[in-house]
Amino acid sequence: MKILCISGSASKTSSNVKFLNAIANHLSAHHTTEVYEGLYNFPLFTPERLNEGVPEQINLLRDRIINADLIIISTPEYNHNVPAVLKNMLEWLTDSGELFSKKVLPITFTPKAPRGEHALRSFQMSLKAQKANIISEANFYKTDVQFVDDIILLPEDIKLMFDGLLEV
Repeated sequence: MKILCISGSASKTSSNVKFLNAIANHLSAHHTTEVYEGLYNFPLFTPERLNEGVPEQINLLRDRIINADLIIISTPEYNHNVPAVLKNMLEWLTDSGELFSKKVLPITFTPKAPRGEHALRSFQMSLKAQKANIISEANFYKTDVQFVDDIILLPEDIKLMFDGLLEV
């Protein structure tokens, strides 16, 4: 299975990227994985920009999405919602429809409970509007994992959750 992991964070040093790298590393034993973290480079979506032509970096992400069997998108929670860069990505994808029927696993990765819950609900509404095939959902917290030298180590229960989810 080809799995594309997308960080919905606006930070270049995001813990969401580190979390996705840990997930991708674990899943790479049985799947092809890639972590994409460049949403902060996208220009702001406007209908005028769409009519002028889609920027190359957005077309490259669209191709990655089309070629993936599963998309895992991890987001932090900013003001009880998803970051603007993630919403911007969704707006660039709305017209072209890459997420239509695509298997998507939306997750949050935040400091501690209950953060992430509002962002996940908002994110799911956007994914449903694009008719993505949401296969599950999960809130994860920094307290669930171990950081060693700025790398995240996944505990066995999280590894087993992903293994079980991808057996379906």
